[in-house]
Amino acid sequence: VSLQMMKHAWDNYKRYAWGLNELKPISKQGHSSNLFGNIQGATIVDALDTLYIMEMKEEFKEAKEWVEKNLDFNVNAEISVFEVNIRFVGGLLSAYYLSGEEVFRKKAVELGEKLLPAFSTPTGIPWALLNIKSGIGRNWPWASGGSSILAEFGTLHLEFVHLSHLSGNPVFAEKVMNIRKVLNRLDKPEGLYPNYLNPSSGQWGQHHVSIGGLGDSFYEYLLKAWLMSDKTDEEGKKMYYDAVQAIQTHLIRKSSGGLTYIAEWKGGLLEHKMGHLTCFAGGMFALGADGAPNDKTGHHIELGAEIARTCHESYDRTSMKLGPEAFRFDGGVEAIATRQNEKYYILRPEVIETYMYMWRLTHDPKYRQWGWEAVEALEKHCRVDGGYSGIRDVYNNHESHDDVQQSFFLSETLKYLYLLFSEDDLLPFEHWVFNTEAHPLPVLHKDDGNKEENQK
Repeated sequence: VSLQMMKHAWDNYKRYAWGLNELKPISKQGHSSNLFGNIQGATIVDALDTLYIMEMKEEFKEAKEWVEKNLDFNVNAEISVFEVNIRFVGGLLSAYYLSGEEVFRKKAVELGEKLLPAFSTPTGIPWALLNIKSGIGRNWPWASGGSSILAEFGTLHLEFVHLSHLSGNPVFAEKVMNIRKVLNRLDKPEGLYPNYLNPSSGQWGQHHVSIGGLGDSFYEYLLKAWLMSDKTDEEGKKMYYDAVQAIQTHLIRKSSGGLTYIAEWKGGLLEHKMGHLTCFAGGMFALGADGAPNDKTGHHIELGAEIARTCHESYDRTSMKLGPEAFRFDGGVEAIATRQNEKYYILRPEVIETYMYMWRLTHDPKYRQWGWEAVEALEKHCRVDGGYSGIRDVYNNHESHDDVQQSFFLSETLKYLYLLFSEDDLLPFEHWVFNTEAHPLPVLHKDDGNKEENQK
């Protein structure tokens, strides 16, 4: 079914928005997000590996030809370093490792080089935004006192280690290892990592901590850096398990109805809210269970299962059986969005991602059942003539579509669904680590030749 879904999403993108970043499935035209500046083709690059894995050979070939002829980084525009890294660099790296086609390696390294000026700050903590022509960087104007964001600068590690591996140029790995050095030097409030870090002073901004937006993939990349290094990156491992310990102590809570959730921390005060993005953490805890210190493996799997259940409840308690952007546990409310601007669903993958990890690591059939419920809801409410659209209010009985088919729907949501219903030997975890955009990157085994970059 995810194969037919992919075909519907791709064919309509091709018909109405080919070469543009994303599809507007209701107006049947292209959509260009300012996250990518003037770089085009986000959906193509993001979907390459999904097309390959689903054996959509014709489509993969057309996509590859587009990349060869049209993917151009010489644009005078400001881009999000984080988004371009996880979607474009990640997408090109995976396409290369899966297909062996040299054009993908070449483009990935070329783009990586264009991102290097983002690191030209006093601390080496990169800017959030970069003009890839002029090399001038800056931070989001709304971010605490000119800070860079933990999830943004903390979600470069996997891709940049691979860029060094594939180019033979150590500079990429050095840049991301330096970020670790800066973080290790700093005092962490209660062992937690605030979401904001000033790239000039090297000091934390506001003491807000989140495992959802602004924080999420930083933690994911600590664990995955260790796994991707064939478990030689001891520093990444220690940082991950220490962080999880602090998260358990300070952020993980149980509601009166018995649902485990991860709250947000604001300078010592908890906000009892969990974002859809935070739902990735169930899969993360389960994936990291095997390496957990002193017999905590079972506990980490249990924690993953509890988060998966809470996130399933956030879906189940809506009219559409699709989860809201954020949900709360306060004032008698459990796993429900209470604010209008948190009731939307934009085709996000995190809950399905967690089902996929929980299925692979436990083989409990309920995860496939829950995944199937999500498929039915997507087909009923998000599928339109011209593709798939997000929904403005999942509690309403009538669909109000947002008219965007996000590139991550093809890259992540449909790929994780496909993997959830596939055999475990398709992209097995011992050989592949998924970047935060679901792009599989190979584990770098110790005998892989140029090994300098994944020693620490």
